[in-house]
Amino acid sequence: MSFPRPGRAVATVTAVAALAGLAACGTVGEAGDDPDPSGSGKDSFTIGLLLPDTHTARWATADNPLIMKRIKELCPGCKVTHAYASADVATQQQQIESMIANGAKVLILDPVDDKALRSSIARARDADVPVVSYDRLAEGPIAAYSSYDSEEIGRIQAQELLKAMGPKARDGQIVMMNGDPTDPNTRALVKGARSVLDGKVKIGRSYYTAGWIPENAFRNMSAAIAELGADRIDGVLAANDGLAGGVVTALKAADMKPLPPVTGQDADLSAIRRILKGEQYVTVYKSFEAEANAAAEMAVALGRGEKLDSIAKDRVSNDTSDDIPAVLGPLVPVTRDNIEETVVKSGLYTVDQICTPAVAIDCREAGLSP
Repeated sequence: MSFPRPGRAVATVTAVAALAGLAACGTVGEAGDDPDPSGSGKDSFTIGLLLPDTHTARWATADNPLIMKRIKELCPGCKVTHAYASADVATQQQQIESMIANGAKVLILDPVDDKALRSSIARARDADVPVVSYDRLAEGPIAAYSSYDSEEIGRIQAQELLKAMGPKARDGQIVMMNGDPTDPNTRALVKGARSVLDGKVKIGRSYYTAGWIPENAFRNMSAAIAELGADRIDGVLAANDGLAGGVVTALKAADMKPLPPVTGQDADLSAIRRILKGEQYVTVYKSFEAEANAAAEMAVALGRGEKLDSIAKDRVSNDTSDDIPAVLGPLVPVTRDNIEETVVKSGLYTVDQICTPAVAIDCREAGLSP
C-alpha cells in the first residue's frame, strides 16, 4: 500500500519556533512575502489560518507549516495570517472577526467548538469570506472541508484494541478516554468505537477530556485506576496520542505491569516511541500533508473564485448543507510490527528521528536500523 508523502517539517523549524512564541497568548502572526504589495494582482490576497490550541503538537509542527508551504507553492503572492486559539471559543471568535476586518479573503478554520462558532462562520459568509473547515467539521455555512472519517478512526481503534486484548476481551473491561466533548470529532470517534465495542467488552469507565489536554487524561485515568482497581483494567481506548501519553503516565504511576494495550491517533513521534517500548499498542496514522494540501488547495481556489470539483471528490453534511465539498484522507493503523512500512516508508519520520538512545534496543528488536 502506498502512502501520501508528508511534508518536510524539518525544513520549517525556524517558522515553527516563531509560531510557538506567538501561540501561548493566541497572538495573530503573519507568514509569507507578498511580491505584489499593492494588492492589484489576482493572487495577492490573504488567507486566514485558525488553529485550536497550542498543546496538541501537530498544529505547530505539522499542519501550520504544511498549509503555509502549499499555499506559497500554489500562490506565491498570497499572504497567510495565522492564529492559535488556546482552546478558547471567545478567543477564536475574536480572531475570526479580526481576520475578516483585516481583509482576509478566505479562512481555513479548525474550530475549538463546532457549534459555538456557527454565528462567526455565518458572518464570514455574509462578508463574502468562504470558510474551509479543517480537521473538525464546523456547523454553519462552510464552503469546504478537509479531514478524515472520524467514525472510521474510532472503529479502527476499537478493532485494534480488541485484537490486542485477545481472549481477555470476553470477560475484561476497558476505559474509554474520549476527547473534548465540544469537538465533533469526539462524537464521531465515540460512535465509531462503540459500534465495535458494544457487546464485545465491558466499558468500566468512560471520560470526556476537556481541551484534549494530556494532564486531564492523566487525572481521569488515575481516577479510573482508583475506582476500578489496577488489576481490573484490561485495555484503554484513548482517542489520540496526546491522551494516550497521559493515560500511560497514569498507568506507570500505578505500577501496572504489564501495561494494558492503549490506542491513539496522529502518529506523534512520542507515540511511535511508546509503541516501540510496548507502552502504547497502536496509533492511527493520518497523512497531515494530504489533509493540509487539500485545505490549502481549496482555500486558494476559493480565493480565486474557482470551483472545487477537481479537488474535492467527497461530500459531507452539517447542520446547514448536505453537499459540502470535502477531501477525506486515508487511515492506517500503526503497531510495532509495521512502523517501517508506514511512518518511515511514507517519509513522516526517519529511523534516526525515531531511534534515540532511549529506544535503541527496542528499535533493534523491531528491525529498525538507520
